[in-house]
Amino acid sequence: MQQGRRDPEILEVWLKKETNKMPLHYTLQNVTEQEYDRLVQVWESAVKATHHFLKEEDFEFYKNLMPQFLNAVALKSLKDENGLILGFIGTADGNLEMLFVHADTRGKGIGKTLLLYALQELKITKVDVNQDNAQAVSFYERFGFQTYKISETDGFGKPYPILHMNLIKNTI
Repeated sequence: MQQGRRDPEILEVWLKKETNKMPLHYTLQNVTEQEYDRLVQVWESAVKATHHFLKEEDFEFYKNLMPQFLNAVALKSLKDENGLILGFIGTADGNLEMLFVHADTRGKGIGKTLLLYALQELKITKVDVNQDNAQAVSFYERFGFQTYKISETDGFGKPYPILHMNLIKNTI
C-alpha cells in the first residue's frame, strides 16, 4: 500500500470527543449479512429520531423491507472500538441510497465521517432525501448537494415527497 493511502476495505477514522478532546477510534468496514440485525436496529433508532412525519404503519412497512434494501446496495458501517455499529451507508451506481446513524450517537461526527468517505472514496454524486426530514436536507446542502427534482411520493407511491439531490460543488 502506498504511503498516505488507506486500504478502502478498512479505513481507520479518528474523531475527537467534544468533552475532553481525547481521540476515539472508529473503523469503517464492509458489512456482512450477520450484521443486518444491527443495521436494522440503527435504522429504526435513526428513523424514530428524524422521521416524525412517518406514519406507524409505514414505518413497519419499510422495516419489513430492510433486508431487501440492504441486499440491494454496497454497505459500509462505522464501528466503535468495541466493534459496535454506530452508523452505516449504502451506495449503488454513484448514489448514496442510505445513511443512518444510531440516535444515541447523533451529533458526534459519525454521519459526517460516513458522508465524507462516500464522497472521497466512493465518488457518490447523488442522494434522495425525504423532503420532511429538514435536518438531513440541511446536512446534504452543507456538503454541496442541491435539489434538482422533487417527487411528490416516494418509490412506493406513499405520500412522502422526495428531494433528488446532485452534488453541485464538493465542499471537502
